[in-house]
Amino acid sequence: MTDSASIAAMSANREKPIRTASGYVMLLLLLVILVALLWSLAHVKDQPAYGFAIPLGIFGILFIVLGFFVLQPNQVAAITLFGRYLGTEREVGLHWAWPWMGRKKLSVRVNNLISEKIKVNDLRGNPIEMAAQVVWRVHDSAQALYDVDNYKAFVTVQIEAAVRAIGARYPYDDFEHAEVTLRGNHDQVGGELRVELVNRLAVAGITVDECGFTHLAYAPEIAGAMLRRQQAEAVVAARKTLVEGAVGMVEMALGMLSEKQVVELDDERRAAMVSNLMVVLCGERDTQPVVNTGSLYQ
Repeated sequence: MTDSASIAAMSANREKPIRTASGYVMLLLLLVILVALLWSLAHVKDQPAYGFAIPLGIFGILFIVLGFFVLQPNQVAAITLFGRYLGTEREVGLHWAWPWMGRKKLSVRVNNLISEKIKVNDLRGNPIEMAAQVVWRVHDSAQALYDVDNYKAFVTVQIEAAVRAIGARYPYDDFEHAEVTLRGNHDQVGGELRVELVNRLAVAGITVDECGFTHLAYAPEIAGAMLRRQQAEAVVAARKTLVEGAVGMVEMALGMLSEKQVVELDDERRAAMVSNLMVVLCGERDTQPVVNTGSLYQ
């Protein structure tokens, strides 16, 4: 996990606001220059002195046109001057900046990324397949543009690294339900994945709004064996519950017979009754009653 000290050492830029000129005012100025240029062209024959205004007008039009840029909703522009970051314009609409200023647009819209299925060894060394879905967005344009080479590729790589880290931190399943598992604790593990991603992506000025696992399964080479193990564990658990319930019912039956003095049972008859009741209650098939016409001792 990338700690805060490493992030501070790597990050040299922080987003700061900047206000560029209104593009609408400059558009009005452009129209004025255009009208003046057309007027000069129309009267240059009568007034040769107006000839100097023509190249100035053309230069002014080109100068103004080169400074226009438009920002759509959830889009920002990082302004630089000869390679030095000056600030970020976030206001939507038509803007104008000096033509020699660099303007690099960046989307701050929400992005949804589903990672590829990757093979990871869980805490117990079992190979499993994992894939995650992450909702992320840029919150610091300066870091996203100037602290990492390609922030989108960076996000993809860090998501894979975070999924591997979380997958190796917990077992896929715990048949005794005594610890946190990837399969049984989706909310907790998903929360830890988000914390891991937030820490890893902070250096790129990216935050994670939501994340979770879209695929979680044993790798094909052990899936069959683990399925049989799960089935065996389920059978054992069911048998345990069945036996516990049967013992309770037998105990209740013997207690009620003794309490109401329905019949007096010695130890041997009591043992026989317990045996018969356990067979009836725990058997997988319907039992067939056998009528004993004699006594228990015959």
